[in-house]
Amino acid sequence: MADPAPTPGPPLGPTLGPADLRAAVAAGIVTEAQAASMTVLAQDRAGKRRAMPAEDEPFELFRGFAEIFVATGIVLLISGILALAWTLEGPVLPALAAGLCWLLALYFTRRRRMVLPSIVLAVGFAGGSVVAIGDLLSRAVSQDEPPRWVLMVFALLLLGALGAYFRAFKVPFVAFLAGLAAAGLVFLLVDLVFPFGAFPTSFSALFDLRHGTGLPLATLIFGLLALAAGLWCDMRDPHRLGRWSATGFWCHLLAAPALVNTIAMTAYNAGGPAGNLLLGVALAAVALLALVIDRRSFLTAGIAYLGILIGWALSQSDEGLSMSLLLLILGAFLTGMGTWWTDLRAGLMRALPDFPGKDRLPPYASTP
Repeated sequence: MADPAPTPGPPLGPTLGPADLRAAVAAGIVTEAQAASMTVLAQDRAGKRRAMPAEDEPFELFRGFAEIFVATGIVLLISGILALAWTLEGPVLPALAAGLCWLLALYFTRRRRMVLPSIVLAVGFAGGSVVAIGDLLSRAVSQDEPPRWVLMVFALLLLGALGAYFRAFKVPFVAFLAGLAAAGLVFLLVDLVFPFGAFPTSFSALFDLRHGTGLPLATLIFGLLALAAGLWCDMRDPHRLGRWSATGFWCHLLAAPALVNTIAMTAYNAGGPAGNLLLGVALAAVALLALVIDRRSFLTAGIAYLGILIGWALSQSDEGLSMSLLLLILGAFLTGMGTWWTDLRAGLMRALPDFPGKDRLPPYASTP
């Protein structure tokens, strides 16, 4: 009688997951290409359908309740320091709060690699820097100085501080905070060339490009810059195994609402069939761009903001039925996109001709 086939024993050690591979890439133990190949090999050995290594966007806010516990303590600590600084005034305590966040990040971010505490510390550092820089400028600049130039210097100093923090700790969420500071700087620069002028009385006209004011143009320019920053990060990490991909995620969250805000409002204000057609074209353009760059976050943020804008507009006219139809259409659209995302993207990328940077975008299935 033949001996029975040996049964596989327990694993010799803990298995490696995607988070372990991303940590190995960040630590320089393996290259991004090697980690991607290991992912595909693991899928093949497990009998799974061979899929592109970066079929989804890694997103993580916390890894367990221990991080929530630590983050809560940090929030209370930094809030107490900033509240005391507000009472006593002066730049010393806010600078102390920013410095304390930096020191805590040396342990919780660089050594422990905790996600949520790292985000909280980044916010605390930004908050302390804002108050400290603002107080220093108010003391150093004379009252006769034009406010616009003071605000520009403030934005540049804040961007410098956040840039140093990102370089030291590589926390992706810092890109979101730096983007907010950059938005203020872009708005101030655009206002120099195309003054914002008097704000329209209605919110729907506030971001309408047809009005010729600088505010919608500034929003559009900032959205394009944020999109470019997100694409630059994506192209440095096309397999989405390192921090650059997570950094691009936050850039795209800034870019989508800024772009949709101006385009949707301009289309909506056109009114009639032409306005509805422009809204449909805008929706299709956002979806196609999201497929090309393989960013569900870009589409979700853009469509969610578009839904809010349209819902607000419909609420002004008390059209309950239209609001219901809007929810049904957007819900069906997002569900369908989410269900067939990989197949839709593969078909689109195969149909598109070669263009600069196409080979540096996230991989897609090369065969139908």
